[in-house]
Amino acid sequence: MLMFSAPVFAQENKTFDENDLHINWRLVTNHFDNQDQSQAILSITNQGKEVFPSTGWTIFFSYGRGILPDQTNGPFLVSHLNGDNYQCRTTGRIKDLNPGDSLWLSFVSYGQILNYTAAPNGFYIVWDSQPDKGFSIRNYTALPIRDTTVGFVSPADTYRKNRFIKDIHPEKLPLVFPTAVSESRASGEFLLDADVLIVTDPLFAPEADLLSETFHTIIGKPLKISQDSVMGKTISLKKIVLSEEAYKLDVQPDQIVISASEGAGIFYGIQSLRSAMPLTSGDKKPKQIRIPAMLIDDAPRFVHRGFMLDIARNFQPKAELLKVIDLMAMYKLNRLQLHFSDDEGWRIEIPALPELTEVGGRRGFTTDSHEFLPSSYGAGPEPGQKPASGFYTRNDFIEILKYATARHIMIIPEIESPGHSRAAIKAMDNRYRHFMELGDKTEAERYLLRDLNDQSIHSSAQQWTDNVMCVALPSTYHFLETVIDALRAMYLEAQAPLTTIHLGGDEVPEGTWEKSPLCNQLIAKNQEINSTDDLWYYYFDKMDEMLKQRHLTLSGWEEIAMRKTILNGAKHFIPNPGFADRGFRANVWNNGIGWGSEDLPYRLANAGYQVVLSCVSHLYFDLAYEKSPDEPGLYWGGFNDLNKPFDFIPFDYYKNTTENTDGNPVDSTLFIGRDRLTDYGKSNILGIQGQLWAENIRSTATLEYLLFPKMLALAERAWAPDPSWAGEKNHGKQQSLYQDAWSVFVNTVGRKELPRLSDYPGGAVLYRIPPVGAIIQDGTLIANIQIPGFDIRYTTDGTAPTIKSKMYSKPLTEKGKFTLCAFSKDGRKGRIISLINP
Repeated sequence: MLMFSAPVFAQENKTFDENDLHINWRLVTNHFDNQDQSQAILSITNQGKEVFPSTGWTIFFSYGRGILPDQTNGPFLVSHLNGDNYQCRTTGRIKDLNPGDSLWLSFVSYGQILNYTAAPNGFYIVWDSQPDKGFSIRNYTALPIRDTTVGFVSPADTYRKNRFIKDIHPEKLPLVFPTAVSESRASGEFLLDADVLIVTDPLFAPEADLLSETFHTIIGKPLKISQDSVMGKTISLKKIVLSEEAYKLDVQPDQIVISASEGAGIFYGIQSLRSAMPLTSGDKKPKQIRIPAMLIDDAPRFVHRGFMLDIARNFQPKAELLKVIDLMAMYKLNRLQLHFSDDEGWRIEIPALPELTEVGGRRGFTTDSHEFLPSSYGAGPEPGQKPASGFYTRNDFIEILKYATARHIMIIPEIESPGHSRAAIKAMDNRYRHFMELGDKTEAERYLLRDLNDQSIHSSAQQWTDNVMCVALPSTYHFLETVIDALRAMYLEAQAPLTTIHLGGDEVPEGTWEKSPLCNQLIAKNQEINSTDDLWYYYFDKMDEMLKQRHLTLSGWEEIAMRKTILNGAKHFIPNPGFADRGFRANVWNNGIGWGSEDLPYRLANAGYQVVLSCVSHLYFDLAYEKSPDEPGLYWGGFNDLNKPFDFIPFDYYKNTTENTDGNPVDSTLFIGRDRLTDYGKSNILGIQGQLWAENIRSTATLEYLLFPKMLALAERAWAPDPSWAGEKNHGKQQSLYQDAWSVFVNTVGRKELPRLSDYPGGAVLYRIPPVGAIIQDGTLIANIQIPGFDIRYTTDGTAPTIKSKMYSKPLTEKGKFTLCAFSKDGRKGRIISLINP
């Protein structure tokens, strides 16, 4: 809980304008005291005309790293409150700050600071005279990180990484993306214009409507639809016997035929037709489009082709979510897991429990979390400000469900439990207080989620100390039953499929429930529960029963399939044999390279669990693209550039894993002794899923930057057959095949898919443009880029390149400082690099 701690001397009236304060953060070292600790300095400068008082205030901020506890540095004390919330206050040993003067505060944190995402943010001040209100400090700057000791990626590193990429003409690239099982070109082309008719089997009428609307956005007119045979040029949607999501696409000069057994197959055939169409751009709609003749025979590799979007930590507007759904559908992804709740937010309206969104859907300055949640992740003091605050109404979600269902995407709702549940816990505390004030104890306790007398001490991975539901309380299950039934009702009204509910289940910290009287009473009277560790299995056994009564399967993160055991006197996690035959679906993320759990997904699949590969090593899209101080994103699990999801071999990802979570090289010896995936285990792999956690996603632009183009590599691995290089045993030949396939992929991305995203009808997708790679070799500057299709421009006068700067087209022999940058055709630019040709 946030506790406000005021200095001894209070300012009676607020006389200083906090907008006149300027705070700078600067990294000093990543090796403080020769340990894995970082030292930083905050400077506080009075840029106003009034004196800034020495006491009577506390400054709050968000910071995702652990600060060494209770550091007193001269006149300041920095203290951890809860989660990522910190406070800075004076010890009363400073003078008032005159105009133009500055104060400096040094503090030490665990781990290294490798990019600006890791810097503190969300600074605000609370005056003692107004202890219930915070005021944002808007003048804050995180100064550039300068550290030559941590091995940041250099332009030369990037160049060497790109050196085998070939430039491929668009006509030599595959016709459709993701790669089809079989495709062949034919002679001639189909001329598409407004006179073409769509002829459909009645079963595919919804897909015919979407196809007509698609061409409306492309040529400016919808195509007419008929369920009867007609003369003239047609696009026919026909029913034949194929596997559920398979399709055939036959483009001939006089007709196009898309055939499938189900609407999903027809829909994917339509996406392939769109993929094969030439690019159009500009406001003027073409009257006619030439589509090359072809024959495509295609089906997906995996039934689960998923993406998880965290909307709990930071909320995304409905329009952006619909855009993401559209883009998923374009690339044949079919499962969207929505992370609705966590410690920092509850994002879906449950009409019977309005407190969930009234309290759990808002963040701001609070000393007790009674009315809303604390200002985590840079939320600032004002509650109600997006993206920290916000939620989908019941009607919003029904609309989202209908939209996704029409595009053959099943939305999997995730309600985190029993850990990561602080938003729900505090919301139900609010409800409890309300009914206790009314004297209705029974109603107050109906949905209570914690043991009021629990004295357990624990801290979660995100440093929360009060974020776990009490699994001994009957009201906890009443709460979850109410939420689950409310969700089911929304799906029913939307006529959307619902086969599973994701209950989270991850990161319940050590020490939880140990001093809960209710939990200890349950242990004492239940012979099957021997310790607080066993409460975990008690909880998921009850939740499995609740879901099965509703014909639903239990999904969760990997911990739902794990059991603690004692090995050589220490606790270890093993696959839980007790739940292996329950049909649990486990999203397994923890295969961190170098952590010792590299084989965990395979161990669980081999043990009988249904596994969705959600591996941090390749599929966490919130991780920074590379080790650069200017790249946004986290890095606790490594760095995930575009090649990571492309390199992922689902049934043997050891084979193409080349770096650990620190970004350092590894070789195959790391995987000696690790479990391999058996044939039985392969049958339990449902598919793969990319994750985008939102702790640091404070805009739709950041979301799209981290998501694209990585989502394209995810789509390729989820849909396309295993590539030839994945099964090649000869290392030299495997590398040659891989480089050829990588060249085809990045050329397809750069020459076909990214231009398509730039011209996306719902608004250009703000994908990442890769930095230029460059070296100085024999007095000559040579540059390249990861994704062909971008223009490289440069300057030699120290200024930043613009769209009008010189174009790089061949090696440069000029001397001096070069500044280079890649530009897209619509004028956006990537990260700037500089190097000197002496």
